[in-house]
Amino acid sequence: MEKTGYYLFRSFTWILQRFPLWFLYLISNLFYYVAFYIIRYRRDTVTINLANSFPGKTKQQRDLIAKKFYSHFCDTVFETLYFDWMSEKEARRRIKYVNPELLNGYLNEGRQVVAFCGHYNNWEWFTSVALVTSHRIYAVYKKIKNPGFERFYYNLRSRFGAMPLERGDTFKQLYSDHQQGVPSMSAFVFDQTPRKYEIRHWITFLNQDTPVVLGAEKIAHKLDTIVIFLYSRKVRRGHYEVEFRLVTDKAKSLPQYEITDTCSAILEQQILDQPEFWLWTHKRWKHKKA
Repeated sequence: MEKTGYYLFRSFTWILQRFPLWFLYLISNLFYYVAFYIIRYRRDTVTINLANSFPGKTKQQRDLIAKKFYSHFCDTVFETLYFDWMSEKEARRRIKYVNPELLNGYLNEGRQVVAFCGHYNNWEWFTSVALVTSHRIYAVYKKIKNPGFERFYYNLRSRFGAMPLERGDTFKQLYSDHQQGVPSMSAFVFDQTPRKYEIRHWITFLNQDTPVVLGAEKIAHKLDTIVIFLYSRKVRRGHYEVEFRLVTDKAKSLPQYEITDTCSAILEQQILDQPEFWLWTHKRWKHKKA
């Protein structure tokens, strides 16, 4: 059954490869209508998340955010599929890294960089960061059980030279690089929900008690890395800008949790500025603080 689902998916993507992105956006418009009005994909989750995050907004305002989110969400689905056959020239045109000299400056010094980013805008497209540096770029991810989809996403994330790195192998690989003096940037999507037994730290995030994943900070501390935040903006449909924002150049010198707290605050401000571009279907608050 798993193989059948994967082959049907690849047949669908094979058909889509015959069309430009502007045409895929027309299909995305249709998918938006189906997902929002007919299937009502995770509408209850989105409604609750928005109500708890923005109690000061009216229902009409939250409904408008929800509609914009579903439109963007459907776009990112087709953008991610399109990324599988996007040319390097088009990737450079659609995804602008505004200050790669900050990243390359540290990498050229032989330093290791840990990069934080959230499920904001189209995070899969940002593995194209490998195009703006000659150094190693690791995309840290959680392995998918279905081997077909695991292979698809592995190939997708390595499309322009990034090296997908399963999160269970991350510290071992980065420690080995550290010992050998090999500079690299490892990108972590850090706004995940930790497993209940792993919860060690809570923050107030979008008006709610929120447990945070600490893996990226722990690695940064142990290896005394540079820490940056990948701050993205959606310029228009199919076009993004990414800015490298320095959090610290001496991770080991900061108190415990300060890196995660700082990056969470940056992400929160992104969401408050343009909430429709965050992944509201994610069950971020399924664990409750005692």
